[in-house]
Order: sequence, then structure tokens, then C-alpha cells
Amino acid sequence: MATEATVRKFFASSAYAVAGASSNPAKFGHRGKTTCSLSVIAGIWLIEELVVFAWYLHHDLPVTPINPGSETINALDKDHPTVPSVTALSNPTQTSLSVITPPAATLKVLQEAKEKGIPSVWLQPGSFDDAVLKFANAPGTFEAVVAGDGGRGHEGWCILVDGERGLKAAGKL
Repeated sequence: MATEATVRKFFASSAYAVAGASSNPAKFGHRGKTTCSLSVIAGIWLIEELVVFAWYLHHDLPVTPINPGSETINALDKDHPTVPSVTALSNPTQTSLSVITPPAATLKVLQEAKEKGIPSVWLQPGSFDDAVLKFANAPGTFEAVVAGDGGRGHEGWCILVDGERGLKAAGKL
């Protein structure tokens, strides 16, 4: 079970990546979950829900979007180059990973993350099921897993709701 200490560990990384980042409003990775969304970031209204990737940009954190189907994504009125998978990250052992893919895709993302030595993952509400949580929380898989019950929202840990508090606790805000 995730705790405030788990969130601090997640934000201790020097880089971040978002698996499932998308500028397509119809995609899961663009929307996230309605229940943990905000409507404005940096003065820009976003369609329905806040893009998790844009949250990192707004907080001036070094972040890489992961999207196998697009070479760039648009967030906060700018195109950002993507990498096609976790395996393409330049410094995975120093990168914490936010996951906003459907559960069926999340397990593969986590398997790649484990193989590449990603230390910490944040599974957004809706990105996991019991099998995903079992894999993520298995001993020796990750140093920190932020997912499931907890946080301030009623859907569990959500970076859009709980992220700023975590950044403050980690001394990054």
C-alpha cells in the first residue's frame, strides 16, 4: 500500500516519464480518469481532463512522454518528442514512471520498466487491475509503487490530486 513516504521516494528521481501520454483527446492517456482531474493548468483549459504529461511540464519537471504510435505529442501548446517504449528511455535507473495506460497494456509497460531498472512507478486510477498490482508490488520489482487506495481523492492515488503534496514533501516545490 502506498504511503506519503512512497510518494516522496517516487519524486526523489531526477527524471520522469509518462507511459500512455497522448495529445489525442479520445485516448485514455490524454484523459486519465475524470474523478482525479483538474480543468486548467498554466492558464490553459484542457479538454475534459488534465493531461498527466502536462502536469509534469507545468511543474518544470524533466519528463519524457512514451507513445509508440506518435513521434510527438502536443501539450501546453507545444510539440514534445516521444519515445516508443520504456526500453528507449535514456536514463531509466534515474527515472520514475507514471502509467496512464489501460490495465491490459500496463502489465507490459511494467515488465519493461522492471527490466530497465526503473525504480518507482505511479499507476494512475484506471491503469491497473489486481494482476497489475500483484506484479508491481512483488518483492524486488520496484523500490516504490504509488497505486490503489490512499491519497486525497476517492479513486485512490492520483498525481493530479496528490502530486503537489508529494513534490513539497520531496523538497521539489
